[in-house]
Amino acid sequence: MNKEIYNSVLKKEIRDFIALKRTLGFSYHSEAASLRRIDTFLNENNLSEKCITRELCELWCRKRSHETVTNQASRISMMRVFCKYLNDIGIPAYIPPKGLSHKRIRYDAHIYTDDELKRFFDEVDKSRSVPDSCPYRADVMPLFFRILYTSGMRVSELRLIRIRDVNLTEGYLTVHEAKNHKERFIPIHPSLTFKCKELKEKIHANSPEDEYFFMMYPGKAMSLGNIYKNFRRYLERAGISHTGRGPRVHDFRHTYCVNLLRKWTDEGKDLMAYLPYMRTMLGHEGFEETAYYLKLTAERFPYIKEQLKTSFPDLIKEAVINEREFY
Repeated sequence: MNKEIYNSVLKKEIRDFIALKRTLGFSYHSEAASLRRIDTFLNENNLSEKCITRELCELWCRKRSHETVTNQASRISMMRVFCKYLNDIGIPAYIPPKGLSHKRIRYDAHIYTDDELKRFFDEVDKSRSVPDSCPYRADVMPLFFRILYTSGMRVSELRLIRIRDVNLTEGYLTVHEAKNHKERFIPIHPSLTFKCKELKEKIHANSPEDEYFFMMYPGKAMSLGNIYKNFRRYLERAGISHTGRGPRVHDFRHTYCVNLLRKWTDEGKDLMAYLPYMRTMLGHEGFEETAYYLKLTAERFPYIKEQLKTSFPDLIKEAVINEREFY
């Protein structure tokens, strides 16, 4: 179990804040990590009184070198929420206003072509393990990325899957650590179910049921950094250009959705009947999030744009991506 250790003068308030959120039903795992960084920042700046001044807050909010606008906005948002809590319990804290980060540039999702997918997976299949740091990479990465692409799962949903969440008899995964904190079931292709069986036999012969299925090594899940590093390596070796803003790992989710919608449209399926299925599979809370993929499909495949516009004219025009749902 991850031990959440805080050392600043506000350590009790941070723990109480996290406990409150979890009591309300939020998992608050990534947020706890963000609060640890705030705790470290407060220590490094020698905070000795329970008070967050405007000067200290603005120092935290300042954009860092090589930091993306998205990451800066996320840091500011976490500080804003925590400072509001401090105010609520009677501790003076300056609340950073909204709009401190620069306006986010809209990201245009990359939809992988069939050729790009083939080249990418050809390189993934050449993965080699590194005994000291990545002993299971050659076994884990080919299966991990294939399930990621063919299921539409978010990266962290899949990397945090445990052995007990993998049903090898009926061929599905159970997602617990979802963005909306709701459990859902993800079917996987029979060929990938077989590969999961092989992986379990090879690296999990003596593993407990709560072990991470795609572990980096016993007791440790693959980190996002490790996944991104390998992803970029495979892209480069596959000759797929990376601009600095994409393609991204999350674009496998976009590609899965667009190709599925294209398939349903080509088959003459009633999308109004099928979209609730996609919404459930993706773990979306509202239809608006799912509707974004209608717009992407229309942009990517003009020959079906008119069909989609007939059924969803307003959605095709107005749907926008929610970048906070990525990971």
